[in-house]
Formats: sequence, structure tokens, C-alpha cells
Amino acid sequence: MENTVNDNHPAGHGPTRPLTVADVLALPVLAAGQPRVVTGASQLDRPVGWVHITELTDPASFLKGGELVLTTGMPLPEDATGVRRYVDELADVGAAALVIELVRRYHRPPDALVDACRGRGLPLVTLAEDVNFLEVTQVVHALLLGNQTDAMRRTQRIHEAFTALTLRGAGPEDVVRAAAETSCRTVVLENLAHQALICEASGLTVEEALTDWEQRSRATGPGDHTAIRGPEGWLTASVEYRGERWGRVAMLPARTEGPAFGPEDVTVLERAAMALTVARLIHPTPWERTAHRNALLDLVEQRHRSAQDARARCAALGLPADRGRFVAVMVDLGARAVVGAGGTETESRLMRELSTVGVPALVGELAPERLGVLLGLRASQPWRSVVERLSGTVLALVPEAVVSVGCEVADLTDTARSFRAAARVAEATPPGQRLPPDRSFHELSDIGLRRLLYALREDPRVQEYAERQLRRLVEHDIQHGTDLLTTLRHYLEAAGNKTTAARRGGLSRETMYQRLRTVERLLATDLEAGDQRTELHVALTALDVLRAG
Repeated sequence: MENTVNDNHPAGHGPTRPLTVADVLALPVLAAGQPRVVTGASQLDRPVGWVHITELTDPASFLKGGELVLTTGMPLPEDATGVRRYVDELADVGAAALVIELVRRYHRPPDALVDACRGRGLPLVTLAEDVNFLEVTQVVHALLLGNQTDAMRRTQRIHEAFTALTLRGAGPEDVVRAAAETSCRTVVLENLAHQALICEASGLTVEEALTDWEQRSRATGPGDHTAIRGPEGWLTASVEYRGERWGRVAMLPARTEGPAFGPEDVTVLERAAMALTVARLIHPTPWERTAHRNALLDLVEQRHRSAQDARARCAALGLPADRGRFVAVMVDLGARAVVGAGGTETESRLMRELSTVGVPALVGELAPERLGVLLGLRASQPWRSVVERLSGTVLALVPEAVVSVGCEVADLTDTARSFRAAARVAEATPPGQRLPPDRSFHELSDIGLRRLLYALREDPRVQEYAERQLRRLVEHDIQHGTDLLTTLRHYLEAAGNKTTAARRGGLSRETMYQRLRTVERLLATDLEAGDQRTELHVALTALDVLRAG
């Protein structure tokens, strides 16, 4: 495991950053020697795994790579060829840097040494003052060994955290969120079609993480083990079970220059992949369905941080944000849909139907027994034929379902308005409401007075209005066994034509006149006045809706 700097390291780096050449040179024990970087100034971020003191002419044979080599310069060959061989061996083995003390043999670095180190890209550091090399090794090795222990403890905590998630049956959203919070990196779960199903952004916006996701993901090749891949340097791990691959989880590098992925990041991603495998096995709902539902709810409730985030997320799920029009459709299934041909089957059939007609969409559960569909249509593409086809699919499975359509909107981020309109249509649709013979869905133009009052039937103001307008007439009918309310209805439906009203009620004109005079007296109204007839018509319609409801 790569060694990391302790939280209280003088350089002040975080716990996941490896100890570098620059960090060691900044330690007081080495800073006292007035270090000067002669070559390889751009390579000071090389990790240091050990400090090696040597006065041998062939120190490389005792090295494994990553060592900071300390020497007084005494063993350096005299000739340029020998110096080049000395440096080549250090560079070939992967030494982190060469530090030479200019006190005993040399007072300035030999030109051959400088040229050789520059040619191999090996950092060469000189010390103008005497330094206790043994003290340097003690300080650095204490840091390295201590931080190895810290790293092991952090790794253990990572294992424990993801084990706890698995034991409590956490879903994929919880697992991805834990991976992002633990690593402080953006983590994305995608399916085999390169659709980003879950994105937990950390250090990046959702827009930065998901823009052009499919193209970027396809450029990041697959692999059988956790590794850094692709032109952007994603850290990826497969999510699979017994050879069946379901997708992969990707950890994205930070937007700004920072440390590369370390062993702890690999551990986090591998444990996340394992937890996602278990979540897939114990949670029957497909990831795609959950992703669609969450995206729809975020649009309906306008929970996105920005319009750009919303567009990037939906595009990464397969709904292009640059479509000309968007239309919301709501499917109310009713209580019977909970069993048999229920919401899950209806949702699957809708997604297959949309795939058949080639219309990109999001389909998901908005509430118990209510599905939402967001259609992304080209500017010239009619939506009625698409909705009619979807409605036919729904009614074939659940005959009592109600399909409601909202208004067209031109921007993805305005789809909440379309869903609100569809909800108003659904609220204004009584069970068994008849439709025109040429369609099987409800839309805004269907909402007339009766359906508007039906939608408002639970509003006390509507109830109070109907009661205030008609109470005396209703009570008179109850007390005297009359049916003046029906007489009033016939009169209002005939638009004030007494002859037509009498014929509809099977009454003589004289009887109709007499009853209408009684109605006027009881209600203290003038039935010849158009505005008062309108008020009574609204009140009577509200009363009919309340009684039917």
C-alpha cells in the first residue's frame, strides 16, 4: 500500500496524499542543510517510500524503487562514463531523488552528474550544510511507518462502513452516496448501455460530471479489474455477479489539479461495487426504473441545483435535453393495479412501447398507483398519436386506469408546469368519466364547469357556496315532499325557456310557472336575471358533483 502523510505532517497535506520529495525537503531536519534543487524541479511530487543512505558505487542493487538516496558524494566515480552509469542505475530502479551533500568531497555538483540527472529526469538536490543523515532516516521512516498504520486503520473503517451498508440492505443510491462522501470524489453508477443511473457529485457539478456522458464513457474502455482508464483518467470497477456484468461504477478525478487516485480510493470503489452487487440481488427493482423515478421526481418538484444539472442528468439517462417539445403524461392505475397487472408490469410495457415508437422518455412512479411519463418530442413530431398508443397499452392492462396529459413545454426545466397541468386534469376526472370516441386519454380542454367543480369538491368554500345558494330549496323539498330542485335544474338547462323546461319535466306550462314562482320566493332571487341564473347554475352543478362524489 502506498504510504501517506499523517494529518499533522508539517507540510499540511491531507491523509490521502503520499509523502513526496518536496515534503521531505521541507522537513526541518533537511531544511537545515539548505537544500537546492539542481535538476528535476518538476518531479518533486514523486512519492517517497523509503530513505536510503549509501556510499556504495552501485547502490541500485539494494533499492526497490521510491527511495530518496542520501550520499556525501564519496562513492561517485571520477569519470563521466561511470557517473552516467551510476545515475542510469538509480533511474532504472525508480529512485525518487538523489541528495548529495557538498561538504566533504565536493563543493559544487560535478557537471557530469548534473548532465546525467537532467538527461534521465532524476531530481538532484544538493545540501550546502552538513546534515545528520541518520536523523533524516529516523524522521522520515517514522512518518512513513506511522502513516502506514493510519492508512490500514482508514482502510478498515472503509470495510466496516460498506459492510454495515450491506447488512442493513442499503439500496444503490445509499451505496453510491457513501462512496462519494468517503472519497470526496464524484461517483457515478452506469448500466451496460452507458447511461448514468446514479450520480453523486463531489467537487464537481452534475453538469460537469454528466455532460456528454455516453460518449465519454464509451471512450473509457472496459476492464476486468479496478483500474484507472480512459482519456480522463476515470477509476472504474465492474458490478457483476457470477460472470454476469450489470454495469460499472466510476470515480471521476477532481476538476482541479490534485493528488492522483490512491489505494484508499481503489478500496472505496471496490467495496462500493461489491455492495452494489448485493443491493442488486436483494432489491428487485431494476436500477433503470429507480433512476427514471428519481429524475422525474426531481423535475416535478424542481429539486435540481441548476437547469444545466437537470439537462445533463436527463441526457445521461437517454432523454436529450435539446428536444423541441416535452409533454407530461400521468397514469392513475387505481387500487386494483397493486396486484396482477399492476404498476410494475404497466411501467415495463410503457417503456417497451416507447422504445418501439422511438420516442425518448422517462417513465417512473410518482406516487402509489400513479405513473409519470415525460415525452421528449421533436419539433415536428405530433404527441397525440404517441399518447394514444401509450393509453391503449395502459387500458389493455388496467381497464379502469385514467390517462391524463399536461400542456406542451419547450424546455426540459419547465416540465414541472406540464406535470402540474396533467395533475389538474387527473383531479378533475371522476371515475368512469366518458371520453370522446376518437381518443382514450384526458386533457386540459376536457375540464369544463362540472369537472372543475369536481376537482374542487373538497374545498369548503365550494361546499359553503352550494349550501348558501340552495339550502332553503333543498330543505323545502325534504319537508314538503316536493321536487323543486329538479324543476330548477330543467329550467336552467333550458337556458330560461319555460316551455322547454315544462316539456322536459312533463309538466303543464301553468304548473311550471307556479313552481318557478315558488323557487324565486324561497331563494329570494329573480330567475329572469342572467347573472342570478348563472349563480344558481354553478351552485346546482356543485351540489350534483358533491352528491355524486
